[in-house]
Formats: sequence, structure tokens, C-alpha cells
Amino acid sequence: MACFVQAVYLLEIDRQENRTEENALAPKWLIPFKYKLVETLNDERDGSIFGAILEWDRSAALADFVLIRPSGAPRAVVALRGTLLKSQTMRRDIEDDLRFLAWESLKGSVRFNAALKALKSIANKYGSNNVCIVGHSLGAGFALQVGKALAKEGIHVEAHLFNPPSVSLAMSFRNIGEKAGFAWKRFKSSMLSSNTDTETSCNENMPSFRIGLKQWVPHLYINNSDYICCSYTDQDNDLQDKHADKENAKPANGHFAGAKLFLSSNKGKQKFLEAHGLEQWWSDNLELQTAISNSKLITQQLKSLYTIPASQLTQAKRQ
Repeated sequence: MACFVQAVYLLEIDRQENRTEENALAPKWLIPFKYKLVETLNDERDGSIFGAILEWDRSAALADFVLIRPSGAPRAVVALRGTLLKSQTMRRDIEDDLRFLAWESLKGSVRFNAALKALKSIANKYGSNNVCIVGHSLGAGFALQVGKALAKEGIHVEAHLFNPPSVSLAMSFRNIGEKAGFAWKRFKSSMLSSNTDTETSCNENMPSFRIGLKQWVPHLYINNSDYICCSYTDQDNDLQDKHADKENAKPANGHFAGAKLFLSSNKGKQKFLEAHGLEQWWSDNLELQTAISNSKLITQQLKSLYTIPASQLTQAKRQ
């Protein structure tokens, strides 16, 4: 999966350097795995390639006497690259980096809508069990939020997220709030109108309802020396603040959002570029530790998949 993301990086580099089919680099990262490029996902703002739809190439597999697609290999993949610091795409990449930094959301980006449309299309074509979405860095942030959006519609696709971004001003403000404790809570209370206080007190006494039976569990590949993604390893020990907004409230009935974490177990500190690099994930000497984790950050991001406030149910019934 990491190689597929590398292919997307190279698709954009091939485009910028005007390479032809004869000297293009991207296909070299697909052909050995018997996958083919079906469609590129282009940013309408600058024409850059930020993603691609890849499909299992049955004819190429048969030519190499691979008669059956390997167990677990998807029929199709949506792969999304991260930030590429080259002149033709750097501006739009950094714009989306700043979008995540400021709001911890990428939904306002044209890339979000394009990626969601592509993933939904291949899920409808092949079935959700036969497709997956993968991404690195900023691309992993898009993959996580696109996968979550589809999961809200009851369509669960496999997701592989390499070095997903975890640093944002929104998260930092939440951490400040936790550390400030009582003073922060009083500040938030002072900002609420009397009407909001009344509504909140009513909602606190109303139960939350679990929705859906199947959990969506993305696969996160984390290096603790990478300050961009290392916060995903922080455990969810206490998210009991009753005044938190409903998106970030703890799910009821013991239903916790979780992810499967793959932690790089390289000994010692690494330089940032090495720790954040995509190439580490196909390295021959890679050692991983795995765990199903209810990390604090993934819980904050995914818990709204499984619970909705009772007030929303009441409003829906009235409508």
C-alpha cells in the first residue's frame, strides 16, 4: 500500500517533468503488484495530481501465471499523496495543510470531494469489501476523513494511513483546556448564553444512542519520532468533560472508537524527515508493533460514527 502512494507522488512528478510513457517512473511502483492506473485525481485549482484510482490488472497477472488474485488484495484502491514541495503544487498542498492545522478538518477542500466521489464510485462498483483507501501524511488525513464520511453512510472500506497528521491548533486548544482544568471550564461556561446552558443541562440528562453495529477500524502506521503523527499513540484515559460538544462526547454503552496501530519499533530517536518518510514502510528491516488502540485522538475523530445525541433523534422524529 505504501508503494501505491509512492506511485501517486511520482505521477505528479512525472507530470511536472513532462515524462512520457517510456520514461515515466510511476508505473514501476504498480507493475510488480499487478495493478494498473485507471484514473488520476486532479486538483481543479492547479491541475496537479493528488490521487489515483488503481485496479487489479487481471490480464497482467495471467501473463505472469498469477491465476488468482491474492487473498486480501483489493480489487481497487484509492491512493492519496501528501505534501509535495515543488513549485507547481506546493501552494495548494500547503493551503490544505494549513486548513487541517487551523480546523482539524479537510472537508472544505476540493480534494476531499473528489476523493470521496472516487471512493464511493469504486465501492459501488466492486463492493466495500473489495476496495480500500490509502494515503501518506496530508493524504492520510484526507483518507481518514473520506473513509469516515463513507462509514457514516454505512459503507466500511479498509483504510491504510501512513504518518497521518495529528498536530492541529484545535487539538492544542483542547489539550490546553484539559491542563487548565477548572479555570478552562469556567471560561467556557462564561461564553455560553443562558439558552445554551438550559439546552445543555437538558441534554446532559438525556441518553445517547449507539448507531450501527459494525465498527470502522482504520489502520494507522505511526513513528513516534515523527512529531506530525505521534499524538495518535496518546491513550484515551479521560474524556469525561460533560460540556464537550456532541461531536467529541464519549460514546455511550461502552462502544469505543478504535484503530489498529502499527508502530515503527526502530530503536532510538530518528531525524524528522526519516521518521515522516514513506519509504520506511517498505523497508526490508522494518519492525512493527501492532495493537488495537482506543487512542485519545482517534476516539475524538471517530466517536461520532457510533452515537448521536438523543436531542437529534427527537428532532428527527418531529420532522
